[in-house]
Amino acid sequence: MSKTEDHSPSDSLVHHPQGGMDRLREIMRRLRDPQSGCPWDIEQTFTTIAPYTIEEAYEVADAIEREAWGELKGELGDLLFQSVFHAQMAEDAGLFTFDEVADTMSDKMVARHPHVFGDEDRDKSAEQQTRDWEAIKAAERAEKAQQGVLDGVAIGLPALLRAVKLQKRAARVGFDWPDIGPVLDKITEEARELAEARETLGPDEVREELGDLLFVVANLARHLGVEPEEALRHANAKFERRFQGIERRLAADGRTPVDATLEEMDAYWDAEKADERQSRK
Repeated sequence: MSKTEDHSPSDSLVHHPQGGMDRLREIMRRLRDPQSGCPWDIEQTFTTIAPYTIEEAYEVADAIEREAWGELKGELGDLLFQSVFHAQMAEDAGLFTFDEVADTMSDKMVARHPHVFGDEDRDKSAEQQTRDWEAIKAAERAEKAQQGVLDGVAIGLPALLRAVKLQKRAARVGFDWPDIGPVLDKITEEARELAEARETLGPDEVREELGDLLFVVANLARHLGVEPEEALRHANAKFERRFQGIERRLAADGRTPVDATLEEMDAYWDAEKADERQSRK
């Protein structure tokens, strides 16, 4: 039998414009085929693909942040493809299949929502549902022999997000400041220690003190009910917007930031801030 005849059912699915999930999975299977697949895809491992998975998740978040709904479909597709890629590698290695991944997730969602899929009363506040969710997750960790309060907080999370998750876990057992006052005091203390380290200690100690300061700032965000990743994304966007404003003002004079002094750029920065305040009135 020729290669074309051998793959004709597969080819029909691969080129079916409404093939849906089956089409995507068949494409992934074909890409990883040891005999006829793509050399790059065949060579990949969980470790080499993981950074792309993280990147695609951030691009989904970016599209949502910008309310770029036309882009979101494509970004969600990119992220879905990452799950399919990992599942295909697992199936190639005899670990598990994509259907088992989906079934595991379905089982988890049913178990964690007894007020929807079970006999529990649905008349609960969002806060009570959150507490119930955490209790169920704690029971699941116990079944996995994860006895420590901090067990199971993924090491691969972005550091700022992981800091908040660690702090939330510790707070559940009472290891937390009672209010925001001591947190602010601790930020002042850590900032002072960072300044002292900068003057008297080496780069390793400076890095450690800076880490301590960032960790406490994450704690402050938690006490304020603010997601620090989201707050920092907004700050990044604001900086980008204002600096681009500086570039526009300089370009009107035929210049770039390289041609300007710091004092000039500071003045334009202040002008951008003033314009933003005025536009909000």
